[in-house]
Amino acid sequence: MQLQELSLPGVYVLESPVWGDDRGFFREWFKDADFVAAGIDFHARQANLSMSKQNTLRGLHYSLAHEGQAKTVTCVYGSLDDVIVDVRVGSPTFGRYEVVSLAAGESKGVYLPAGVAHGFCVTSPEAGLAYLLSSPYNPTMELEINPFDAEIGVAWALSGEAIVSEKDAAAPTMAERLAADQLPLFHRS
Repeated sequence: MQLQELSLPGVYVLESPVWGDDRGFFREWFKDADFVAAGIDFHARQANLSMSKQNTLRGLHYSLAHEGQAKTVTCVYGSLDDVIVDVRVGSPTFGRYEVVSLAAGESKGVYLPAGVAHGFCVTSPEAGLAYLLSSPYNPTMELEINPFDAEIGVAWALSGEAIVSEKDAAAPTMAERLAADQLPLFHRS
């Protein structure tokens, strides 16, 4: 597995070989030894899988869990655009975002360090996203930022009207979260 850091500190694209034949394909999408070699201390504590239909937009979600919540994600069915927003107060890239296109059968995944916000938009008729999380879900510590926050300005890859949960649609903006002291702090590694 190759790990390539993106412009947001601590965010990596994960590339691993895909072996295919007439039966389908096989891919290792997470390998602890490769994370250790890259100096990333990531230990999975929970695994999630979400399935969504086209134009579903999930996010922007982040955690204020005391132990932090890093993630690795990969697309296991269909295709989607994965969006990572740096909401870490004090980060040199605060407020900026990256988009990584993911598709089942391709070689990419994403590693998100604790403190960044995450979302995605489904670009195929259906898509599945698999997550490994470094801490379990804690509803009192999980927050969201409105995915259409104009200050962030994510260019979502929608081919029709967005399908968004009521909670995400009603979420505060990043500026509102900042004013309420509800954003994580940036920690240099």
